[in-house]
Amino acid sequence: MGKAPGFLDFDDRLKRLSDLGDQLEASGRAVDFEIFRPDLVAALAYSTG
Repeated sequence: MGKAPGFLDFDDRLKRLSDLGDQLEASGRAVDFEIFRPDLVAALAYSTG
């Protein structure tokens, strides 16, 4: 049985993904996601309460 990842392993995994060329980071550099913020806030606001 393999060793389960621990709490402190999370940062190591994110760094490894980044070093390998994380597609989310590449998308974040190419797309200004802030233009979607008003829509996301409105969509999420209805569920509060």
